[in-house]
Amino acid sequence: MTPTLEQDAPKAARILRAARELGLRHGFRKVTIAEIARAAGVGKGTVYLYWPSKESLVLGVCGREIVSWLDQVIDRLAEEPDCVHLRRLAPMILNSTLGHPLTRRMMTGDADLAHVLAQRDEAREVLERTKAGAMCHAVMPVLREHGLVRDDEPPEIQSYALHAVLYGFLMTLADPAAAGPLSVDDPDLIISQVIGRLVEPDDAPDPDPAAVAAAARGTRDVFAGIRDAVLGLLVAP
Repeated sequence: MTPTLEQDAPKAARILRAARELGLRHGFRKVTIAEIARAAGVGKGTVYLYWPSKESLVLGVCGREIVSWLDQVIDRLAEEPDCVHLRRLAPMILNSTLGHPLTRRMMTGDADLAHVLAQRDEAREVLERTKAGAMCHAVMPVLREHGLVRDDEPPEIQSYALHAVLYGFLMTLADPAAAGPLSVDDPDLIISQVIGRLVEPDDAPDPDPAAVAAAARGTRDVFAGIRDAVLGLLVAP
């Protein structure tokens, strides 16, 4: 079962919420257990009843958020298999990521957050799988297998290009002011067009619905495997 704030003990949920809010506002390296406990309305000892260290607590906060993000993507693919087409999958993932700011920070290698999480040796390998580049690398072979992306370039090159483009769009969407006068009315349309031209087949017939359904299942399996690995790091208080 996915650990969520609703399933956590009430005090643990308050601690998680306080840690998340303070971490987003001030950075997790600067925030102390004492500050988190004060914001949650509990004593420091109560925090340590649930998590043995600040690093464990930060992992609990970030892990829950990335699991929530992955569940959202997995559910969407289950409901609408056609979303597996990258021209639809890319804007959907980017918009979902913007709604999960800690996921965005983890995927883009936020130095402050990475420093805290790196203190947990057992988490490093799993958290590497949650980065955008690793996900592109994991999903690309599935899409190639079912004919949803071109096969005229090696998959590692396509994955690299896809990651670079998605990273750029993510950072631009997260900070629209940085684009200056280059704002557009429908960024999702631009994302869809760019991704389609980048990796999808040119002038090819629509893929067989069975192939699309299989690609959606395979892509869900990739994300579910990452989700389950993150869940393995978490112990619900």
